[in-house]
Amino acid sequence: MSTYLLEVGVEELPYKFIPQAIEQLNQGFTKFLEENKIKFDDIKVYATPRRLAVLVYGLENATADEEKIIKGPIANIAFDENGNLTKAGEGFAKKNNLSPDSLYVQDNYVHAKIIIKGKDIKELLAQNVPAIFMKLQGAHFMRWGYNDEKFSRPIKWIVSILDRDEVKIKIIDKESSIYTRGHRFAAQNVIIGRPEDYIETMRNACVIVDQNERRELIIQKAKEEAAKIGAVPYYTDDLLEEVTFITEYPVPVTCEFDEEFLTIPEEVTVTVMSSHQRYFALHKDGKLINKFITMANYIGTEFKNIKEGNVRVIKARLDDAVFFFKEDTKKPLSEYVETLKGVTFQKGMGTMYDKTQRLIKLSKDICIDLGINSTDVERTALLCKADLTTHLVFEFTELQGYIGSDYARVSGENEKVVEGIKEHYFPINAESETAKGIEGQIVGIADKIDTVCAVFAAGKKPTGSSDPLGVRRAALGVIKTILDADLKIDVDKYIKEALKGLPVQRDCAEEVNEFFIQRMIIFLSEKYNKNILEACSNNNPLTDIADYVKRVEIVSTLNAPQLLENANRVIRIIKDSKSGSVSEQYFTEPIEKTLYDEINSIKEMADYKTYLNELEKLNPTVTKFFEDVLVMDKDENVKNNRISLLTLLKEKYDYLTDFSKL
Repeated sequence: MSTYLLEVGVEELPYKFIPQAIEQLNQGFTKFLEENKIKFDDIKVYATPRRLAVLVYGLENATADEEKIIKGPIANIAFDENGNLTKAGEGFAKKNNLSPDSLYVQDNYVHAKIIIKGKDIKELLAQNVPAIFMKLQGAHFMRWGYNDEKFSRPIKWIVSILDRDEVKIKIIDKESSIYTRGHRFAAQNVIIGRPEDYIETMRNACVIVDQNERRELIIQKAKEEAAKIGAVPYYTDDLLEEVTFITEYPVPVTCEFDEEFLTIPEEVTVTVMSSHQRYFALHKDGKLINKFITMANYIGTEFKNIKEGNVRVIKARLDDAVFFFKEDTKKPLSEYVETLKGVTFQKGMGTMYDKTQRLIKLSKDICIDLGINSTDVERTALLCKADLTTHLVFEFTELQGYIGSDYARVSGENEKVVEGIKEHYFPINAESETAKGIEGQIVGIADKIDTVCAVFAAGKKPTGSSDPLGVRRAALGVIKTILDADLKIDVDKYIKEALKGLPVQRDCAEEVNEFFIQRMIIFLSEKYNKNILEACSNNNPLTDIADYVKRVEIVSTLNAPQLLENANRVIRIIKDSKSGSVSEQYFTEPIEKTLYDEINSIKEMADYKTYLNELEKLNPTVTKFFEDVLVMDKDENVKNNRISLLTLLKEKYDYLTDFSKL
């Protein structure tokens, strides 16, 4: 078994392209090997900003010989009456390099068995690897020199080795060799003797080619460096991915900035460091400190220039933030509400000021239904979008809500309103937390329902490729907030109320309702069976989402074949029938009265476990009813009365779930 290495060296790649390239190279090599029936053990793809590498382990040296039956002309055309080959028969044999003796007749056609010799793996690699690489796709590909072909960045070198032998290939304008290059500040013209030695050889040249190893190394070094001053580093997955793909040999460097910058909102300082400058912010005893770690792609011990350069850059960014903060806080947050009249929410749906007024009304209505004081909720709704016209949010749009919350605190708003302004945007994504305070919960629900309704009313409902204003995330946010806070909120009612408040009137309440239900089913299907979720949505689940989940939980425990059989039999019988009220005068069999009384004894209740038990107790009576009674009686009155009786029974089943979907 052999091992193959391809390494393509390039000028620094855009970090966002690298994960795509890793996935595409893995898929490309897998497809090539499988289509050519080449056996292999594993494929590993490694990447740094300056190189893309593929290692294929356990390759067989050649593909296996393949036996193939080929079909020729009709027998009486291939042979004459004396059994000799005709011109047509000779042509078939010559074309396929066959001797006349190897031909045979089957099903009145000439056939022959041929052996297709396996191909040498080295030959196959040389023929296919350049094409695999050139199929890589990404944004902003470029040409260089006199080349017509494009790639993300100019190619500088190529290594192509099978075991100890070079596999000569050419990609665009570069031919392969056995020489790679180390880190920019380390050894160049590094020889790769064997593919198996590649990772260690590059490590000796100060290049950590395995991106997963590099990522873990960054975390480890950041923690170790921070621990030297008793701090802990702050990082997100996005920050780790970017730093991983802009370094080949990460080295932590601690830098320090002026404490003056700690006076601005912490979220701003952290965002400047992590999102804008790729730094690791540091916290000590739970508080942000005026130090940060940058990961230098550097070999050496002299960090003076690195520190000075990074401090100079962050100072400029934070100077702007301090200036904007001071300018913004010269007036209270409430005075920014009026300026929202100049900010469009979306075309045809008014301004952000109009949206704010709608949120106030919708939030107040929700408070009334929940029986809580609306003062702080209404104040939160009034101020929740006010920061959109501030200088700092214009500069750091991703911090809307956080900045508004800080400005509300500076303006002297009470803490509930301060937290509500920030939390009304929660959850920010599928994994993030939901609002903890009732102010953020209610205003957030009102805000998201208004947004979804506005998009649908404007005729811009989401498709497979578009999600205007993030309505899928908004709908999920409403559902998660209600479930996490165990709120009894009639979302269906507020969808209708929100649609009434929009400047453009369009009857799309059912569309919006179905959209919310489907988002809820998708979200809950991670925990519950989708069929059960669909079945329990027969009674509009948006009127009480928490109650819907309780029904789902109980139905998920259902293990009653007889109940399922009886319920589905009832559903089939009355499917297209019209029913009226049940009249005891048309009962002709004792079991009819028994069933009628037992149905009426079952009361709708929120204790679904007890309710399910009541339905199960009804089984013997329902079974006997079908044994003793022919529903479609010749007497029209008797028949209709029995259909009405079964319709009454179906209503009891439907209260729990739609049994036909289970």
